[in-house]
Amino acid sequence: MATPFRQSLRRVRSSSTSESTISPSTHKHITIASLAKSPAPSTTLKTIPYWQHIWRNVDQSEFLTYRWQTRNTVDRPEKLLDFLKTVVPERIPDAVKSAKEDGRLITREAFLEDVYNGMAKAPMSVRLTPHVLSVINWQEPLQDPVLRQFLPLKSRILPDHPELTLDSLHEEGDSPIPGLVHRYPDKVLFLATSVCPVYCRFCTRSYAVGADTESVTKHSLKPARRRWDAMFEYIEQNPAIQDVVVSGGDSYYLDPTHLTRIGHRLLGIPHIKRFRFATKGLAVCPMRMTDPNDAWVNAFVEVSDRGREMGKEVAMHTHFNHPNEITWATEMAARTLFQRGVRVRNQTVLLRGVNDTIPMMAELIRKLSDLMIQPYYVYLGDMVKGVEDLRTSLATALHIEQNLIGGIAGFNMPKFVVDLPGGGGKRPITSFETYDTKAGVSTWTAPAVAGDKVFQYHDPVKRD
Repeated sequence: MATPFRQSLRRVRSSSTSESTISPSTHKHITIASLAKSPAPSTTLKTIPYWQHIWRNVDQSEFLTYRWQTRNTVDRPEKLLDFLKTVVPERIPDAVKSAKEDGRLITREAFLEDVYNGMAKAPMSVRLTPHVLSVINWQEPLQDPVLRQFLPLKSRILPDHPELTLDSLHEEGDSPIPGLVHRYPDKVLFLATSVCPVYCRFCTRSYAVGADTESVTKHSLKPARRRWDAMFEYIEQNPAIQDVVVSGGDSYYLDPTHLTRIGHRLLGIPHIKRFRFATKGLAVCPMRMTDPNDAWVNAFVEVSDRGREMGKEVAMHTHFNHPNEITWATEMAARTLFQRGVRVRNQTVLLRGVNDTIPMMAELIRKLSDLMIQPYYVYLGDMVKGVEDLRTSLATALHIEQNLIGGIAGFNMPKFVVDLPGGGGKRPITSFETYDTKAGVSTWTAPAVAGDKVFQYHDPVKRD
């Protein structure tokens, strides 16, 4: 009897689309690290179509449009399997350091089956933009740090720590009305939508973001005017609130008119002094920032400029986790924002096998700084279900931070923080009350948020 995977595979088109032509087995993967050695990187970067190992017939003018990116986004399991069949070689190295020397290879079909079975267990659905798909090394996908963030592999999924939950930060419990989280005295989180340009495996809002999966039915937050109005009214009625984070989901998926409406409404509230739009868009689909036919960035800049005239700060918070996510298209987008006066800060999540080494984190911080993106936070992974293989210990975070301080200019050094499970908010990782490294349990207090209440963070379970 055919397995569910094999039944699904039969439904997948056996041939690629007309745009996917070149065989990945003959492609030498291009990374920013390799290009940076060029004597003239800016010129060289802009002459290399980094996507054409997948979409050979797509030129720069087309690839750099937001419309083409959204039209070719992979957002369904069958679409993903179809894509993988066109880019993954018939045999790939296993995810073992000595795989090449030992000759340990796995078949493409085994890899696809691993992905298929992983999607069946993952809390997050899959959505990937062409930009992200283009920076993954499909010759060695099991070693790729970008792929690791987005594609669940059943072979890597570990049993959840018993303390993991879908809403580890207690956001729903701290919401006076649906979609508005009020944890800190002077700040609220405005969840405008539950859709993102990509879906990260480790999403802290896996209870709400994205489509339903086999394991999770989402508490969806649609961009509805009535819901937003109730959130605005709450903010207007609470003068202690000065700071708003507009997130979701992702504000990149807000229509430009909606972004303008939210921005103008917040600017019109006298006690609101600052707000920021949270978006991973700059990292996963930077071309929207430079597309002359898309109004999103103009809407953002207009709100930012108006805020500056009023003496209020409007910023963009984005989310890069690895240097390989940065291409010359990213550089163009970041430069556009900088030249147009937009303040951009980055929030990174510390992820095992992605950026949990001192050299890799240092490289990411420096690349972001060069792009005029302020490295703001590095988060210890939230205690959410389905990502035990990506979480790191507090000890790892402490070690990395300790070894970065002094080697990076202070104003470019991000704060390493833990967002406390149960709603304690963000705390510097050095501010724990106790830490039993053997048991992997740390205790914390957050006096300004929760008085004397003690919170616990649990490291991933140690495995032999």
